[in-house]
Amino acid sequence: ALRLPGLHGYAVEFSPYCPGRVACAAAQYYGMAGCGTLAVLEQNEAGIVLIRSFDWNDGLFDVTWSENNENVLITCSGDGSLQIWDMAKTKGPLQVYKEHTLEAYSVDWSQTRGEQLVVSGSWDQTAKLWDPAVGKSLCTFKGHEGVIYSTIWSPHIPGCFASASGDQTLRIWDVKTPGVKLVIPAHQAEVLSCDWCKYDENLLVTGAVDCSLKGWDLRNIRQPVFVLLGHTYAIRRVKFSPFHATILASCSYDFTVRFWDFSKPNPLLETVEHHTEFTCGLDLSLHKRGQV
Repeated sequence: ALRLPGLHGYAVEFSPYCPGRVACAAAQYYGMAGCGTLAVLEQNEAGIVLIRSFDWNDGLFDVTWSENNENVLITCSGDGSLQIWDMAKTKGPLQVYKEHTLEAYSVDWSQTRGEQLVVSGSWDQTAKLWDPAVGKSLCTFKGHEGVIYSTIWSPHIPGCFASASGDQTLRIWDVKTPGVKLVIPAHQAEVLSCDWCKYDENLLVTGAVDCSLKGWDLRNIRQPVFVLLGHTYAIRRVKFSPFHATILASCSYDFTVRFWDFSKPNPLLETVEHHTEFTCGLDLSLHKRGQV
């Protein structure tokens, strides 16, 4: 474990390049006031060490690694802006994009080869598409009737992303068309997180304030494929395993991280209670099977 005194972590993301390297987006005072820090951590013989940190004048809520440069990261913050950072440079951000009018809560770099696109989601109810080489957004996606908490690229379908919102829906978008492609009334509560299955292009999972995880098949959205119950407070983040088609992990305001296999009659594999506060960020390593 590594402590970042005075900071609360909101998101963690493993580097797609360097095994054991993790970026953490953090904020002071639970993001309600104060500044933010991007901390880059590395695991070595000594444990987890802080190798680089960057400060921003507002809380940082999410982080994503570049898929074409191992030193570049993008964060998003409470002032509605996105920041591009280069670990090879010690000074402030390379670029700042300030278009969202409220908190920017989610940012993700496209996962399919051949496109270098970034999607952000904001409390202003919009998602925005960015090309990091261009100084302004390429497109704005409107349709949600509540704040957007999560925007995640499909790992399979180029130009396709999902968004989860306080309006209780999961939505699927195609960057080539401005309107929403699919609206799924996923929960009767705010949906705080979503993720795509790495092995099935039609399968997504949502996590919500109603403490449940639900699986959705895009070919038939009338009812969920699975429902996973066990968390006792809102689910803050959910991620599918990169190694197993039916395993996923979730973390919650109930301080726990839980591992599930939705193909099993008793799907809850394990509950980890190491944290003593809201557990907001979670990621699974692409390099080391089973490392979270």
